[in-house]
Amino acid sequence: MLFIYQFLTIFLLPIYIIIILVRTVLGKEDTKRFLEKFSITNEKSFNKDKIVLWFHGASIGEIRSVFPVINKILKENKKINIVVTSVTLSSGGIIQREYRNNKRLRHQFIPFDNIFFVKRFLNKWKPNLVSLIDSEIWPNFITEIKKRNIPLTLINARITNKTYKRWKIVPSFAKKVFSSFDLSIASSEDSFKNLKKLKVNNIKFYGNLKFIAHEEKNKKLKVQTINFLKVKRVWCAASTHPTEEIICIKSHLEIKKKYKNVLTLIVPRHIDRVKKIFQICKKFNLNTEILGSKNKINKDTEILLINSFGLLNQFYKYSNSVFMGKSLIKELRLVGGQNPIEATRHGCRIYHGPYVYNFLEIYKYLKFYGVTKEIKDSKNLSKEIIRNFKNPKKTHKNIIKKINQNGKNILNIVSIRIKELLKNEII
Repeated sequence: MLFIYQFLTIFLLPIYIIIILVRTVLGKEDTKRFLEKFSITNEKSFNKDKIVLWFHGASIGEIRSVFPVINKILKENKKINIVVTSVTLSSGGIIQREYRNNKRLRHQFIPFDNIFFVKRFLNKWKPNLVSLIDSEIWPNFITEIKKRNIPLTLINARITNKTYKRWKIVPSFAKKVFSSFDLSIASSEDSFKNLKKLKVNNIKFYGNLKFIAHEEKNKKLKVQTINFLKVKRVWCAASTHPTEEIICIKSHLEIKKKYKNVLTLIVPRHIDRVKKIFQICKKFNLNTEILGSKNKINKDTEILLINSFGLLNQFYKYSNSVFMGKSLIKELRLVGGQNPIEATRHGCRIYHGPYVYNFLEIYKYLKFYGVTKEIKDSKNLSKEIIRNFKNPKKTHKNIIKKINQNGKNILNIVSIRIKELLKNEII
């Protein structure tokens, strides 16, 4: 099966090249760095006397979850340098913003899992340890890493029931791939069970990395924007997916009957959809604005669409309630849910739909402390937000303290387990 996979990654290479070129023209790839997807880069490698760790995550969520681990390792071990790879343009931007002035960390877009690209990448960076994040399973990379006897970890591993069933179709291939990991740290109890069924060695479960607090180098809101938010009753719909925006708009119309000065913030999971959402809002005759990078708001704005990364936490500070998206779409029930922890840290009351499979244990944890509630439709959501507006915003200080302590415990043990695999390389 590995031979077939390797053949396909060679046979399909021309199609991949065309896709990347088209995406670059459409602005979905970095025009200056798209060749990194073919393992071509002018970036200098680290000095030979340094230990190099390589972390790879696909997109924003995976990358953000590993920032605290990376920072702790960099702080505690001056001999270590780090390469971080990602897939999406947005995640690349976040990494660049976070580590712009850090000479010990380099970012690259991960190349296609073609054996020739894989060898070129590994020959350049020569990692002493590799950590794949979440569900980033790339067979050619994994096989070549194993051949070179490089310690390999899967951290915050997420193997859903759906993913597990797919791997079960090719049991011998699955065994070869998953037995290559020296350490697997599951993100949930479900993932732990599925990894065990896949015969993974050395599986641990300490909790989800997303519990770990991390102060990102976020953009700042302008004074005019802050003053506008302070005189409004603000609630936020975060990480929304198609059809959920309509539910939020209908909720806004209901809330408006009670509170004329309500401001609804909509932050779509994919910001390239804001223009479509803008047109939907206009059909409901709502004063709508796209914030973008100008960071200014007209005084009559009712719906504010966020078209920029790095601002969400700033808006949480002024939001009374938050609806977390990707939770009301039945078709996504096996991959539903978005991370509600940051909104909780800002004292927001969290509302979500029934489909939160990807963050089931986190929601269960927060529900225990009474800061989240499941809703079913726009009427249900508007009713809850109106009720919450009647009460002053709570800071949840004791709850946040417990969440942060839980995060610290997870961070410490995960960092220790990763460094243990370096054996005698750290003095």
